Amino acid sequence: MGHQHDPKETMGDLFERGLKLRREVLGDDYVDSSLNNANEFTMAIQHIATEWGWGYAWGRPTLDKKTRSKINLAMLTALGRVHELKLHVRGAITNGVTVDEIKEILIHATAYCGIPAGLDAFMAANEVLKEMGKVK
Repeated sequence: MGHQHDPKETMGDLFERGLKLRREVLGDDYVDSSLNNANEFTMAIQHIATEWGWGYAWGRPTLDKKTRSKINLAMLTALGRVHELKLHVRGAITNGVTVDEIKEILIHATAYCGIPAGLDAFMAANEVLKEMGKVK
């Protein structure tokens, strides 16, 4: 049968690695708010996002954080997830993605995802970039 790993230990490792990355990209305030506002029911999705999304996917060494941020902006545009897109525009800036790069990513995503998706993404990104003082 071989040696079996303790799933709790593995998930705990993924959670800790994910939590560190999540804080680096999204900031302590956002992460603390998400965790502190979770109840017994919604803590499940906090664990899934932190362990799988941040610990496993973001925690892999092949792509750097800037590249992952760029990919996220395109995917969130395609999915029409404006709330998450706003969050990841902030994270992209934190990870060194420039305003011009964000604009080009959204132009490219618009070409493949359609004008309505692109319009929503541009409006959401513009709102965040204005709040951050990155555009007028």
